[in-house]
Order: sequence, then structure tokens, then C-alpha cells
Amino acid sequence: MRKLRNNELGRLSTEDFKNSEKTPLIIVADNVRSFHNVGSLFRTADCFRAAHIYLCGLTPTPGSADMQKTALGATDSMDWTHVEHTLDCVKALQQEGYEVVAIEQAEGSLDLREFEPKGPTALVFGHEVIGIAQEVVDACDAVIEIAQFGTKHSLNVSVSAGIAMFELHRKLTGKH
Repeated sequence: MRKLRNNELGRLSTEDFKNSEKTPLIIVADNVRSFHNVGSLFRTADCFRAAHIYLCGLTPTPGSADMQKTALGATDSMDWTHVEHTLDCVKALQQEGYEVVAIEQAEGSLDLREFEPKGPTALVFGHEVIGIAQEVVDACDAVIEIAQFGTKHSLNVSVSAGIAMFELHRKLTGKH
């Protein structure tokens, strides 16, 4: 098997990406503090053609070299907005018809593999140490947990985002 070269991958240009149909999936970063993690959120959201990224609270916005190093240009292709308070963002998305889902370990959470989105979905990812603020979890329509089978109690936010976006893209688009 021969590896494909970059020019054989059929990637969209930034302009074509901007004009393309998006997955009805929005990413909300609740006080994610690492420039590298935020850059990874952008890159993964671009990969799955997410509709938008909301950077809330202390989440850094594009412009730093550290973020660009990880995002590899996805900060140019992805539409994004900074919102001061995550709770305001969640409520606004719900008013727009999005099912807002926290990716968090919580009582009564649903296994990601069992979750079936009802329509356009917003995924909320939280701070690297404290996770999603409790008031935000309380406001979400559901809480999804990614099953883990080892000795550690959590995944890096960028890894969680990749797993969750892959699964939700598959379910929202029917592309298996």
C-alpha cells in the first residue's frame, strides 16, 4: 500500500471550505486554557466540517504562534466567536434549536456510543483540570461520557473532542 501525497488528498481550499455545506455540529470551549488544545479543537472541527466554534470565558482566541502550530491554518477556515460567559452561549444555542450536550463525567451521563442526536448539536468541552462549570452542565440538554477502561480518570480535552466529533459527525451525516 502506498501512502498518499498531500496533493492527492482532495482537500478543500479555505475558500471552498467556507462555502461548503457544514455538519450541523457546533463546538463550545468552556474556559479551555491551553493554546495547543484550542488549536487542536480548530483543526479537528475543520476535519469534520463543524459549523462553528465558540470560545468562552478565558479560552484563548486565534493569534498566537502556539495555537497556529497546532491548528495548521484551521483558524482561518473555521468560523469562530468569543463569548464572555459559556452559560449565555449555551442558552443562545438552545434558542436557535441546538441540542447542547456536555462532554463530561457526571451522574446520569449517557455513553457516547448510545447517544443519538435529535438534530443540530452543540458539544461543550471544558477546562483541562476542572472540566465544564457545573452551572453549564446543569443547563445542557444532555451529558455524554466517553467510556474509559484503564487506570486514568480522564482524557485530554483535544482527544475527547476528536472522539466525540468523529462519532457525532457519523451520526449526524449518516457517513459510516
